[in-house]
Amino acid sequence: MEPGGGMEPGGGRFLYYAYGSNLLRERLLLSNPSAALCAVARLQDFKLEFGHHQGRTSSVWHGGTATIVQSPGEEVWGTVWKMHASNLSSLDKQEGVEDGIYVPMEVNVHTQAGQVLTCRSYQMRDYVCGPPSPQYKKVICMGAKQNGLPTDYQNKLEAIETNKYAGQVPIMEEIEAAIEAKKINSA
Repeated sequence: MEPGGGMEPGGGRFLYYAYGSNLLRERLLLSNPSAALCAVARLQDFKLEFGHHQGRTSSVWHGGTATIVQSPGEEVWGTVWKMHASNLSSLDKQEGVEDGIYVPMEVNVHTQAGQVLTCRSYQMRDYVCGPPSPQYKKVICMGAKQNGLPTDYQNKLEAIETNKYAGQVPIMEEIEAAIEAKKINSA
């Protein structure tokens, strides 16, 4: 698959399909300020899983992180973000591409309006299944709600078992601060 998946001619912008913590606008904007919501979309014949790359727990989220796996008949819902090519490296960095944690892939997703969009997404390689932390799950569920993903899919996300991690998650505090700041600015 082409590493420039979802790139527009001229390389100005690209489409990115998010299904995990980047469903939440404030999470994505932390390191990718150009992201603009394009659509809510469905990825057919894939399912959502959580895992630890090479069996190691995420030092950022303290639990399994999301990935997509081919699974005929199942579907994953997510958001399509339009981003500047300048954010491609920051997105790759966030996804741990250099460290081989996630690999970029090209996916064709279906919007609620019936369009098919070709987007860049990421898939974890070489992982052991493991539950997410409550904080990571919360960010995914907040993003699903924020963007109006189908209710039955939101319910499915809410039902995900977590590892009950109760320690500090600094990135969660950063996200909450960004949400708070937005409330203050829009008041």
